[in-house]
Amino acid sequence: MKTKFFILCFALCLLAPKAKAQFVVADPLNIATSIINTITEVVETSTTASNMINNFKETVKLYEQGKEYYDKLKKIHTVLKDARKVQQTILMVGEISDIYVNSFQLMMQDENFTVEELRAIANGYGILMEEANLVLNDLKDVVNENGLSMNDSERMQVINYAYDQMSNYRNLVRYYTNKNIGVSHIRAAKKNTTAQVMALYGSADERYW
Repeated sequence: MKTKFFILCFALCLLAPKAKAQFVVADPLNIATSIINTITEVVETSTTASNMINNFKETVKLYEQGKEYYDKLKKIHTVLKDARKVQQTILMVGEISDIYVNSFQLMMQDENFTVEELRAIANGYGILMEEANLVLNDLKDVVNENGLSMNDSERMQVINYAYDQMSNYRNLVRYYTNKNIGVSHIRAAKKNTTAQVMALYGSADERYW
C-alpha cells in the first residue's frame, strides 16, 4: 500500500512538467508562490488604477498557466482512496487562486473601491494564499523522500490535517471575498447604484460567496 501511494503521488506531480515550454511554473507549489509574488507586486507598486491593472496582468498570466495544470489534475479519476485527499488538497489551491483572480478582476472595475482599498484587499488575499501555500509545502514533504520515515498512520494524519486546513483557507477566501463585495453593495445602496453592482458581480448562483 505504501509503495502504491508514493507511486501515485509521484504520478500526480508528473502532470506539471507536461505544460507548455513557455510556462514559468512547474508544480502547484511554484504556481501558488508565483501568484503570491505578483500579489506582493500589486500591493507594493500599484499607485494608480491603470498601474494596478497592468501589474495584475502578470497574475492573470500565471493563473492561466496554472489552470491548465489543475484542469489536468481534475481529470484523474483512477486514484487510491488515500491519495484522493492529496489530489483534492492540491485542487483547492487552484480554487483559491481562481477565486482571487476572478473576484479581484471584477473589484478593479468596481467604482466603489479606491486604489488604496484595492491594494489592501490584494494584501489580504496574499496573506491567505501564503498560509495555504505553507500547508501545501507540508503536504509536499509528506509525499516525497522526507516522508519516508513516517508510517502509514502518521502520513495519513498529516494528509488529513493538510486537507482540513486547506478547506478552511478556501472557505476563508470565499468569506473574505463575500465581505469585500458586501462593502460595495452597502456603498452602492447609498448611491442608488445597486443594479450596477449586481450586474458586475452576477447573481447569487454565479458568485463564490
